[in-house]
Amino acid sequence: MRTILLKTSALALTLLFLAPFPMRVFADTCASSPVVARGEEARYVWLAKTKARANWRAKVRATSGLGANFANWSRAQNTEERCLTGPAGSLCIFTGTPCSP
Repeated sequence: MRTILLKTSALALTLLFLAPFPMRVFADTCASSPVVARGEEARYVWLAKTKARANWRAKVRATSGLGANFANWSRAQNTEERCLTGPAGSLCIFTGTPCSP
């Protein structure tokens, strides 16, 4: 009987401790619309991707209401990397919805 009372008390204290911290605090906060950025032409696809990603990050940092916390491509939602390759080289366009941690 005493063991049940101790377990119940421990559970009640744990729930009381966690109640002020809603789970949404731990969820990502994302922008309302995606950001599209185009890179410059490059000889190699990997370099065109690097340029497009850098331009996407710069555009997110410059957008009012977003800033540096949102400018991480790996945290972005609904991402798309489009690259076009032709005789002059490669060009990439990155689209993604910025999210902060």
